Amino acid sequence: MKTNQKFRTVFNRNSRKVFPVVLSITSYLFFVLIMVSSCTTSQKGDEVKDVTKAEIVKTKTGYQLQLNGEPFYVKGAGLEGGNIARLKSHGGNAIRTWRTGDNTMSAGELLDEAQKHGIFVTMGIDIARERHGFDYNDEAAVKEQFERVKKDVLQYKDHPALMAWGIGNELNLHYSNPKVWEAVDDIASMIKEVDPNHLTTTMLAGADREVVRRVIETCPHLDFLSFQIYGDIMNLPKYIRESGYDGAYIVSEWGATGHWETTKTSWGRPVEQQSTEKANAYLERYQQVIAADHEYCIGSFVFLWGQKQERTPTWYGMFLENGRKTASVDVMEYVWTGKWPEKRAPVMEAFLLNEKPATSSVTLLPGVEFDATAIAESHTNEKLRYHWEILPEVPIDQQSDGGDFEQRPKTLFKMESDEHQVKLNAPESAGEYRLFVYVLDAYNGAATANIPFKVAD
Repeated sequence: MKTNQKFRTVFNRNSRKVFPVVLSITSYLFFVLIMVSSCTTSQKGDEVKDVTKAEIVKTKTGYQLQLNGEPFYVKGAGLEGGNIARLKSHGGNAIRTWRTGDNTMSAGELLDEAQKHGIFVTMGIDIARERHGFDYNDEAAVKEQFERVKKDVLQYKDHPALMAWGIGNELNLHYSNPKVWEAVDDIASMIKEVDPNHLTTTMLAGADREVVRRVIETCPHLDFLSFQIYGDIMNLPKYIRESGYDGAYIVSEWGATGHWETTKTSWGRPVEQQSTEKANAYLERYQQVIAADHEYCIGSFVFLWGQKQERTPTWYGMFLENGRKTASVDVMEYVWTGKWPEKRAPVMEAFLLNEKPATSSVTLLPGVEFDATAIAESHTNEKLRYHWEILPEVPIDQQSDGGDFEQRPKTLFKMESDEHQVKLNAPESAGEYRLFVYVLDAYNGAATANIPFKVAD
């Protein structure tokens, strides 16, 4: 544009003359043609032809997410360092992250991998949380965060696999300063200016009506809201109605019943659902809440397409540490594609310690022998193998909050057998433990269960 402006000045300066020899009419017109062509080429060059245009459209039947003008229902999973190709093979079409890079790959590498498999990404933007000590009254710190985020947005905004930006994860968890939402909206507004092709949202812990109302009032530049809710998901439609929010939304985390929502032992340790119970809950929650809301819900990201330690190594991950799938993966393939996989994970029917279930608050003497029984079935009636482990509980003062990092306890004992019933010995030291069983088939599938127990003199 500077070149064009300079040329106009020359032309104006010579407009009272009949074009001196230096610039004939022919050469002038030729020059204009070149400049217009150059300008047009430059403008086109600034655009990435493959950039994905995402928008939310309100139709006669409800809200619809569209990518490049075509309807797109999010069949997604939360994934960081997980297997994107495997997600695609089970029928998924989108992933979400919690930040623009982790210990396994950069945001650019993740976007490239997603594009390779036709997967779209809601890229998480890590926003500081008050519960970690960030002060949203500190204007300098807020500004520094804004500039960091802007740099990331500018770096990745034109990638073809990008669909939306997730500005912060569960910023309402244990918070008190409403200025955090002003910071979120400032970032959303900035994204609208520098990246008009992609959507903005923020991921909320639960759907507290007062929090939702606050976000609605303070963050007009968000395109939709995202809710993260587990055992309480059946009440999500009611919570949203009570909040007065009438826009599009995504369920950005959902899955197994949370450790804060389950039955506890007499000494306060949460009882984890068996893998088959989890799978049944996934199916019910998807069909009755997510898929049932055709008017406002534009999809979901199931949690977690991978494995993580949070109270146990099996609580939230849909895969085991060794990569074996559980029945929850089969459920997601069914709801995403309408078909069950040919080889489904084993079914866990019961797991007992001395003939008692996990809810019995089992207490053992140090070193005492006990019976462990796992009752499971294969969908193909073939022989299963059983992997047994004993782990200490995570110390109370080392338990994570809000999905933060938690150290996996070291395995105290493990063995494999062909038998579904074994005799084991309790640890010699008093304390709190868990007995795990992994039921393994020949097709990389597994069923899991565990029982918390206490060793006391």
